[in-house]
Amino acid sequence: MKAVVGLGNPGRAYARTRHNLGFRVVDRLAEITGASVERLEAEALVGEARIEDVAVLLVKPQTYMNLSGRAVGEVVRRYGIPLPELLVVLDDLDLPLGTIRIRRKGSAGGHRGLRSVIEALCSSAFPRLRLGIRPASPIEDTVAFVLSPFEPDEEPIVEGMIERAVAAVRIWVREGIERAMAEFNARRGGPEVLVAEPSSVGRPARETEREGRA
Repeated sequence: MKAVVGLGNPGRAYARTRHNLGFRVVDRLAEITGASVERLEAEALVGEARIEDVAVLLVKPQTYMNLSGRAVGEVVRRYGIPLPELLVVLDDLDLPLGTIRIRRKGSAGGHRGLRSVIEALCSSAFPRLRLGIRPASPIEDTVAFVLSPFEPDEEPIVEGMIERAVAAVRIWVREGIERAMAEFNARRGGPEVLVAEPSSVGRPARETEREGRA
């Protein structure tokens, strides 16, 4: 069995935020396959889908972003998912809005949810699909930005990006990671820049708690 894990934060308050793109991709996959991702198991909402006639487990961790690995690690163990058959879908502040990028393995790249998954699995050797959220203008508060909703004029771009991500997942399922990378990584959205993680040292407790979701 393969598994597609979307990273995000649970609850209506976060449903349309930039940090919840992983959840939105999983929701779209569930919608087009007629699957239900509502069973609570291993601190995640899970459900089985048939994608390209292949059994795929859809997963939405309910631990909040920075503890995503706790749920993902348990799901992987329970279902015996080989790491090459695990695809993690997440937002990426290093990629321009509208750009998607798929990789067979790699570092967390500053994403705390992905870092949690890597730590829980004791490996970074699993595929990941990143969806770009970087705006054209500079960001003053990274945490506030990722926990805020998209602007109305950004939503058409976001919806198109989600559809391309769904198409990438289907190719990954049917033809493998190399084919998916060749098809979708050629569509570059511009140069990548590294955005540093905000430090929690010396910040008020309320602010560091907020970062648990970012």
